[in-house]
Amino acid sequence: MQFQIASSYYLNNVRPRVTLAWSAVYTQTLNEETMNGAHWHLVLNHLPIIIPMVGLLVMIGGLLTKSEILKRAAYSIFILGVIAAIAAFSTGEGAEEVVEEIQGIDEQLIKVHEEAAEVFAIILYVLGAVSLIGLWASWKEKSFSALISFVAVALSLAGLFFAKQTGTTGGEIRHTEIRADGI
Repeated sequence: MQFQIASSYYLNNVRPRVTLAWSAVYTQTLNEETMNGAHWHLVLNHLPIIIPMVGLLVMIGGLLTKSEILKRAAYSIFILGVIAAIAAFSTGEGAEEVVEEIQGIDEQLIKVHEEAAEVFAIILYVLGAVSLIGLWASWKEKSFSALISFVAVALSLAGLFFAKQTGTTGGEIRHTEIRADGI
């Protein structure tokens, strides 16, 4: 009897409030007036930096333990990083349109960021292709699969270097305190 009362109270009082609160958040997120190109870019732009870092750590773990499962997981994480890079890169133009309208924004900083992002994206696309090959080679137990693992590590390290460049140049657009000239 007590369980029925508690579950009845939950269904009639608690659940509708939670659903209503979630609905409001979901509706606001999907509302184009609250999420412009700059918002979407800010939401997505850290993922292509963080995900390959995780992939690199998993790959190093796979190499140290000689675990094909960890290597396959790392390849999958790298591929997820490429998908995130595609999403972040595709929101860049929308963010640029919004930010160019803000007074005091230097368009040269946007250009430098865009060029760094293009190099970063290309490296991640190559990493994704290598990861697809590595995943296939690992599943098929090909003799060159060990070499692919080291190529993926090298590409992810290069990618992290350009991720730092891209992130820093992107931050400099709005955060004057991190610029070299401090202006």
